Amino acid sequence: MMQSIPDATPVEGEQHGGAALRLDANLKWLFTEFPFEARFDAAARAGFRGVEYASPYEYDQQELVRRLADAGLEQVLINTPSGPAGSPGRSGFACIPDLIPEFRAGVTTALEYATAIGSPYIHLMGGIRPPDVRWDEAYATFVTNAAWAADQAAGTGVTFLLEAQNQRDAPGFVLESIEQAASIVRAVDAPTLALMFDVYHCQVMQGDVITRLRALFPLIRHVQIADAPLRSEPGTGEINWDAVFGELRALRYPGWIGCEYRPLGDSLAGLAWRDRYSI
Repeated sequence: MMQSIPDATPVEGEQHGGAALRLDANLKWLFTEFPFEARFDAAARAGFRGVEYASPYEYDQQELVRRLADAGLEQVLINTPSGPAGSPGRSGFACIPDLIPEFRAGVTTALEYATAIGSPYIHLMGGIRPPDVRWDEAYATFVTNAAWAADQAAGTGVTFLLEAQNQRDAPGFVLESIEQAASIVRAVDAPTLALMFDVYHCQVMQGDVITRLRALFPLIRHVQIADAPLRSEPGTGEINWDAVFGELRALRYPGWIGCEYRPLGDSLAGLAWRDRYSI
């Protein structure tokens, strides 16, 4: 029998020593107690006003539009398509020289979905470097592909975002630091390409989250959160979330914060951290 989720206080950020913060629910990770189609209403009833998820491509565009509208939600982010588990493109195609046609087809599909469902952001997935491809060749391919994607997004209202993923969770991921992602954004220098700052990946890869957040803030358009080391909800691991949220308020971060974590238990019960950090 499907659980019901009681009404909760809306999660719109409140003034707390700085700018208001807005949380969106990642429906790949949260409310997995429910079928995907039911997670929209579950997120809305838990107080979220925005959602993100990696792959909308298994669903009809108009079905997603309807579910968003019925739940009163904004679509915030989707990913570019990736290949199946175990395939060379399992974490995206952007860095793989032999898969440029697949990359371009995926970008075209992602833009079609993003414009149809109203998503302002698409995560341009970098991919795993093949063992027979030198890192500099993979990186150069990523730069060229990111520039091509940015050109395709011109006039659509959609921005592509680059994210570095830690090598523990994604061994061989082409971007080995958040600064490498930022370097591509700077090299392409297009209004349709920006940076996604994932607090969890940054902590696992490099640490020094606050310093990097400050340094890269002009390039950042979206933030994602999870605690380390388990990728669980804030307050269950080693990250100083008072400092992180305080810095985002001090910087007057205007965007969404995607809750991309794996709850240690029930999704709704795990949301108690919002009160703890006054979000």
